[in-house]
Amino acid sequence: MAPYVYLQSSNQPISVGKILCIGRNYAEHAKEMGADLPTTPVVFLKPSTAIVHDGGSIVIPPISSEVHHEVEMIILIGESGKNISDQAALNYVAGYGIGLDMTLRDVQTEAKKKGLPWTLSKGFDTSAPVSEFVPASSIKHPNLLDVRLTVNGTLRQHSNTKHFIFRIERLISYLSQFFTLEPGDLIFTGTPEGVAAVHSGDVLEAQLSEPNGPILTSLKVSVR
Repeated sequence: MAPYVYLQSSNQPISVGKILCIGRNYAEHAKEMGADLPTTPVVFLKPSTAIVHDGGSIVIPPISSEVHHEVEMIILIGESGKNISDQAALNYVAGYGIGLDMTLRDVQTEAKKKGLPWTLSKGFDTSAPVSEFVPASSIKHPNLLDVRLTVNGTLRQHSNTKHFIFRIERLISYLSQFFTLEPGDLIFTGTPEGVAAVHSGDVLEAQLSEPNGPILTSLKVSVR
């Protein structure tokens, strides 16, 4: 069976297509990475085989000794579209979830030094844990949601999507200029500050919630 995701309250799997990822979409994360603030979205991809579900495991490849967590809100596309306007962008969203962009930081750093692509560091199997998705119709303000990550019960990352450099509408519109967006495509929207290493045996718990409100969806995975 092809990699899939679920909308909450639905037993119908949604096949995952493209996984489009955004780098440096929070100013504080760009700062901690020693990177300039982007003037247009920084885009990379993961294969659908990177998907891991709640309760699953992140498997560290032997080529790396420094794996970092990056918690992110994820957009699930529900309608096909090309050259979508900012104003119409939210109409193409089926749901919102929480996930992890697991990164082989040592491999990525070496690739950056050589001017090479990030593919191995970002796209390895199990590098994209994802939660169930909250239907978009139940989220009034997706640009005002909290994202959190704990590792072994200790808070590592906590921010709000209001701190995006590029809002959800802009991301969808921009990406659709280059990629035809299709149902089942995922957009990882970038991580806030606080990225750090994980190790075999660690337990990661991510949450997407209303500010000071209920948890909308969550994800729990282990590292091995």
